[in-house]
Amino acid sequence: MPKDTKKTLGGAPLGRHFVNCRGRLVDLTQPVVMGILNATPDSFFAGSRVSTKQSSIDRVVDRAQRMLNEGATFLDIGGYSTRPGADAVTPSEEADRVLPIIEAILANFPDALLSIDTFRAAVARQAVASGAVIINDVSGGTLDAAMFATVGGLNQSDSVPYVLMHLRGTPQTMNSLAIYTDLVTEIIDELAIQLTTLRALGAKDVILDPGFGFAKTVEQNFQLLDQLDVFRVVGEPLLVGLSRKTTIWKTLKISANEALNGTTVLNTAALLKGASILRVHDVREAVEAIKLTQQLTFF
Repeated sequence: MPKDTKKTLGGAPLGRHFVNCRGRLVDLTQPVVMGILNATPDSFFAGSRVSTKQSSIDRVVDRAQRMLNEGATFLDIGGYSTRPGADAVTPSEEADRVLPIIEAILANFPDALLSIDTFRAAVARQAVASGAVIINDVSGGTLDAAMFATVGGLNQSDSVPYVLMHLRGTPQTMNSLAIYTDLVTEIIDELAIQLTTLRALGAKDVILDPGFGFAKTVEQNFQLLDQLDVFRVVGEPLLVGLSRKTTIWKTLKISANEALNGTTVLNTAALLKGASILRVHDVREAVEAIKLTQQLTFF
């Protein structure tokens, strides 16, 4: 892929720049890794689950330390599984799951950059107050009408990047809405509408997530990955979350527990197509993929 395809008309890289995380600049001119910590009993990959019981907090901190030592730039803390069929969780229960983890990690690693994985404005606001520096919203603002205003408000006096993910419907209905005439164009158009609203409300740094596995079939996920570089026209960094997802293990006829190799293969493809952040369960392998792809002369 020629290097000039990564440039805007003004010469700046598309999807590769700094984001301001509450006063700390993170360089995305080279891809980075976001490690997943799920404070849920029912996330699809058991290896990502952590507990908020007091007896388990040390294990949470140990896992966070391992991810940081392996090279994670961000840790993404989630308290509500968005897989189809997952149990409903109240906002207060979600907050009770994630806030102790945020506080425990920051007590031990005050420089850690934590992301809150939530579609609820109230939980996002509490998490930021507890020290989170990024809001990662799988709904792209569609499941809580207060989310965009909350993001805008937080950015009036601070700088809290927001991950805008593409989703149609809800995690319960999304599979029935995976109907597109022009997959990539429609996803970009739908994200652009939300991005315009966010900007008008005062959002500063926005990271786009095309939403692999959310309102997309297995075949559509591969098409989306194949055309991921088209998202450079938007000019925002791209977060890609393919780690151990159904697309991998259904294609290979294996389980999520066996999907690490497939994850690395698709992460490598995403890097070559312009991903700025890899959101993963397995940090070391993702960091290695970044280091190796950086050695390619056309990258």
